[in-house]
Amino acid sequence: MNLDNLFSAAQEAFLFYKNLSGKEKGAFLETLAETLEAHRSEIVPLAVQESNLPEGRINGELGRTTGQIRLFANLVKEGSWVEATIDPAMPDRTPLPRADIRRFLTPLGPVVVFGASNFPLAFSTAGGDTISALAAGCPVIYKAHPAHPQTSKKVADCIHEAILKCGLPSALFTHVEGGIAEGQALVKHPMAKAVAFTGSHVGGMALFNLANQREEPIPVYAEMGSVNPIFCFPNKLDKENDALAKAFIASLTLGVGQFCTNPGLIFVPEKQAKAFETAIVAELKDIAAAPMLHPGIAQAYYDSIQFLESREELRWVKVSDPKHLINGSTALAEIKASDWLKDKLFQKEVFGAFAMMVVYQSEEELLEIAKHLHGQLTITIWADAEELQNQLFLLNLLEEKCGRLLFKGVPTGVEVGYAMQHGGPFPSTTAPNSTSVGAHAIKRFARPIAFQDMPQDLLPDALKDNNVLDIWRMVNGKWEK
Repeated sequence: MNLDNLFSAAQEAFLFYKNLSGKEKGAFLETLAETLEAHRSEIVPLAVQESNLPEGRINGELGRTTGQIRLFANLVKEGSWVEATIDPAMPDRTPLPRADIRRFLTPLGPVVVFGASNFPLAFSTAGGDTISALAAGCPVIYKAHPAHPQTSKKVADCIHEAILKCGLPSALFTHVEGGIAEGQALVKHPMAKAVAFTGSHVGGMALFNLANQREEPIPVYAEMGSVNPIFCFPNKLDKENDALAKAFIASLTLGVGQFCTNPGLIFVPEKQAKAFETAIVAELKDIAAAPMLHPGIAQAYYDSIQFLESREELRWVKVSDPKHLINGSTALAEIKASDWLKDKLFQKEVFGAFAMMVVYQSEEELLEIAKHLHGQLTITIWADAEELQNQLFLLNLLEEKCGRLLFKGVPTGVEVGYAMQHGGPFPSTTAPNSTSVGAHAIKRFARPIAFQDMPQDLLPDALKDNNVLDIWRMVNGKWEK
């Protein structure tokens, strides 16, 4: 693999592709969605075989994949995402005239995308990172995840089929296989302009540090997971104890706990702890161990549990059973809030169906917990209306700790839409001002550029006076079409 040739071809494709209209980019994305659907009967069995995920889950994930592709197709066809902003010239302004200044978002260039282990389709080859980069106008060099190589290759073939149908440069998308060394080489190449990654904290930080050691540092958008805490309040638990226990266990064990929004931490008031624990145990009786994505993930899960079992502060409500290593069984431990606060280790994510129930004694202790909480993708609050009104200071603290704050339901289940935020303060991500899901994900792969006194015929269509694209623009500080 000659990386210089690979990136040179991607750069050449970029210089052509970035100048296509939003309608042309959207048509390509729609063609890709149709191509993936046409190959569903080939893709699904491969993904099932390589991931240990059931056919229904994979079919749903493929639907989510094509759905988010169409979301970005609609976004770029409409076109307002470029944030066109115009300050017209004011030659008669005193004491100094104002130049004509026009600003919008323009694509970065070749982007390196790393596939995720837990989503062989939606966060992988044609997943959200790849598609938002292509939508922005960037070519993608994709590093396949070794957990599902055949699935990745098949989807890559579909991308190239769509590229060919639309008459676009083949180097718009490049599929790369290999290990850690190959991934590092991609990040270090001087023509790479950004990196997107979904995976472990260790992996994300390694790429982040590597990118910042370059002569020209580049952004790394690493989603590294979190423990997604749930804060429970007494009145809410008194009224809905059994229903909330059922919802919690369903969320915890969904997909054998292999979701980045898995609720691995739940804070419960002392007076309600026993009743909640009893309801949880009742729900766990019906949960059987199930295969995890691959043996490496199962091994890491049980290694983490074994380490935690050595801690005297924890009381085990449900102990994992590593009898069949590929199978993940649910584990649940309880700890006093005073002990939890003493060690940051208790905030570390365990990737799998493990949760820690932290029992707190007072609202003051809960505020202390909020102050020490690490950055999260999500935080959920289970409280009634009166309790919420009495916890405005706590809510204010928790807003600073997450990317998505929930007041109903559970954190698993990430809607792919225009308003979704799937990212959060460090260490959940390396870029808290970004999202890896939803329409705003496109902005990771674009940068602002301003044109001063550029002749009308040279301006991008988004910035011309006659607004030929019919998009929303800010002109003299006011939004207009």
